[in-house]
Amino acid sequence: MLTLPTIIERAARPYVAIRKTLAMTDIKSAVDRSFGELFGWMGDNEIEPKAAPFLKYNIIDMAGKLEIEFGAPTSALVKGEGRFIAGTLPAGRYGMVLYHGPYSNLLDVNAVLIGWAKEKGIRWDVEETAAGDRFACRIETYITDPRTEPDQKKWQTEVAIRIADQ
Repeated sequence: MLTLPTIIERAARPYVAIRKTLAMTDIKSAVDRSFGELFGWMGDNEIEPKAAPFLKYNIIDMAGKLEIEFGAPTSALVKGEGRFIAGTLPAGRYGMVLYHGPYSNLLDVNAVLIGWAKEKGIRWDVEETAAGDRFACRIETYITDPRTEPDQKKWQTEVAIRIADQ
């Protein structure tokens, strides 16, 4: 099940993450490991996540490599160290859909959101580069924890892409 795409306003939000460059086929195997490392580091540093974890896609080259951040929002900007980075998700208008179902269908969800934007004449805050499309902010937020909800049909994921300033 998929909600109709909509435009939402988001405030800036601090976060911590692990940034990785990998192929699309490697995301699934990297998710548990990367989030485990991130939440372990956060626990060691007494940093509490303030909302659900997310994947922030910085650069997308479907035929090559992706630059992805495995992240979690925090209540305030914190200091990253080593491979753990700190940043702020930018404020602004976002195109968003809420999806109920397994993560394996998220490519189809993205296609719906991208088609909606094209139909409405909405431009994403993205730059085409030689390395791939560089997004100002494109996130998948994993609202449902699959460790506590085994029924994939009940999983909820928010997909949001920052809209370009007019």
